[in-house]
Amino acid sequence: MDWGLSLVMLVCFLAVVLLVEGAYLLWRDTSSGGVRQIRRRLRSMQGGGPSTDMAPLLKSRAGENEGALGKFLLRMPLLVGLQQKLQQAGVAVTITRFLTIVVLLGLSIALVALALRQPLWLAAILGGIAAFLPFVWLSWVGQKRLKRLESQLPDAVELIARALRAGHAFPPALEMVADELPEPIASEFGVAFDEINYGVPVSDAMGNLATRVPIDDLRFFAVAVILQRETGGNLAEILDNIARLIRERFKLQGAVRVLSAEGKLSAWILSLLPFATALMINLVSPGFMAVLWGDPAGLNLILMTCAGMVVGIFWLWRIVQIRV
Repeated sequence: MDWGLSLVMLVCFLAVVLLVEGAYLLWRDTSSGGVRQIRRRLRSMQGGGPSTDMAPLLKSRAGENEGALGKFLLRMPLLVGLQQKLQQAGVAVTITRFLTIVVLLGLSIALVALALRQPLWLAAILGGIAAFLPFVWLSWVGQKRLKRLESQLPDAVELIARALRAGHAFPPALEMVADELPEPIASEFGVAFDEINYGVPVSDAMGNLATRVPIDDLRFFAVAVILQRETGGNLAEILDNIARLIRERFKLQGAVRVLSAEGKLSAWILSLLPFATALMINLVSPGFMAVLWGDPAGLNLILMTCAGMVVGIFWLWRIVQIRV
């Protein structure tokens, strides 16, 4: 049997094994019975601190998520930012496992390319692209989760304001948000409630919430709560004003999105039109444009055109990028 085919079969086998193991680890960290039991006990706790039967569970859970390699990696500032990205995206994977997936994915694609008798430089490029894909996926998941959190924030703020107006304290109002609203805002406010329930000051818990969820509106909410606890005032009225301001900003964002849709469509059309035209010409007359990339003047013309397109795309993007 050819050694290349044997190497491809070995890589495919390892990929299947790692995929099955990764799926099992993901299920164990997010949906297993032990995880659900811990979450139920956290939400049911009341008072000033954890109960005696909860303390061993919390200690074992922390020891499971932290390892020697993970602690060493978290000393690096760049990897600390990656850990924050994982938390913001709501991905239940440690930084060690995530980096392991990145390395194994890049090496697997590179080995498959070498087994298919591709050049070394091409295998390295394909492996680098494959290793970069998990970071692209993490960024996409994080942005999607933050947008969903931002859309749920007015309802959460209004619920807290109604609870305060009904006579509840601030921590039970956070617990109401964690129990009654859907994910992902329920888990974030649930973490803030657990921190306050374990004895963390409200100002520190709100600061941690604003750090975990980098949304301007949520930071306004955290700052309002901290200032009210230091200076006094009607917190329910303040939160009602914040919720109304957020909803008005959403309306303005919708109007801006409608008005800028024409510019975005023009940018897409002007960007794709040259490539679509070249593709159609090649389909109709395959040899018609061969002189364009076969002659040095044609190559210079292509480079100048691509540079002009990049400048034009950037200019149109800056025009339609309006912050509200």
